[in-house]
Amino acid sequence: MQSSLPGKAQATLREVLPRLVLSPSLFLILLFVYGFIIYTGYLSLTDSRMLPSYELEGFGNYANLWGQRNWLIALQNLAIFGILYIAICSVLGLVLAILLDQKIRGEGILRPIYLYPMALSFIVTGTAWKWFLDPGLGLENTMHLWGWESFTFNWIKDRDMAIYTVVIAAVWQSSGFVMAMFLAGLRGIDNEILKAAQMDGASRWSLYTRIVIPQLRPVFLSAFVVLAHLAIKAYDLVIALTNGGPGRATELPATFMYSYTFTRNQMGVGASSAVIMLAMIASIIVPYLYSELRERR
Repeated sequence: MQSSLPGKAQATLREVLPRLVLSPSLFLILLFVYGFIIYTGYLSLTDSRMLPSYELEGFGNYANLWGQRNWLIALQNLAIFGILYIAICSVLGLVLAILLDQKIRGEGILRPIYLYPMALSFIVTGTAWKWFLDPGLGLENTMHLWGWESFTFNWIKDRDMAIYTVVIAAVWQSSGFVMAMFLAGLRGIDNEILKAAQMDGASRWSLYTRIVIPQLRPVFLSAFVVLAHLAIKAYDLVIALTNGGPGRATELPATFMYSYTFTRNQMGVGASSAVIMLAMIASIIVPYLYSELRERR
């Protein structure tokens, strides 16, 4: 009986030790992630202004939010930014992945070059593109110095075009990451299927449109979820690049939430916009997780 105790103790230790190691991290996640989500949801139902207030007011902040012209502008800008950002990153990432999948010479050098922008923070990306797009410092000024006096590229100063500069900077940073996702998907396709199709006389175009791309559906879905999440919570890139301007031309929900919470002293309205953003992200991630779990079963 005594000889079996060490074995039982070791088995108990193996079972308990991982839980003990993970429990501090789990506690911090519950407190600082889900705890603050609940707290934000509670603040959205109060009349909080500069400081939190704990008297429930109902859904007045949400009614006030949807009556704000700036919020509607932010949603409109998000629609433009999100659609272009996701579409261009997906197409560009797929094209780059297909090119690299041809076993071209120098792939080991090109792949890190395409992935490098993702290693930068959005603040660095926004600042670099702000310098590049500024008419007095960047591309336009350089072209003028080279003698092309008629060249103009002042999108960053144009209220109608400024949102597209945010798209350009975001695509530059994220397309390499999407390329890596598609490249991994391409390398996972069974070559025997492709060889059989080629033996049957399938052209390269038919090979990709009818066999390869349909098999990349899970990668497309994963890329969409990641890019949509980044688009909805985009803040630092916009602040570094345009600071939401000119005027409200590049205002997005994240910048709206920050300004109303911390600079306009309307914490309740800011909290309600944060809850709406959370609902947007959940509406994308929850169906994705459900479909993944359903396929595994």
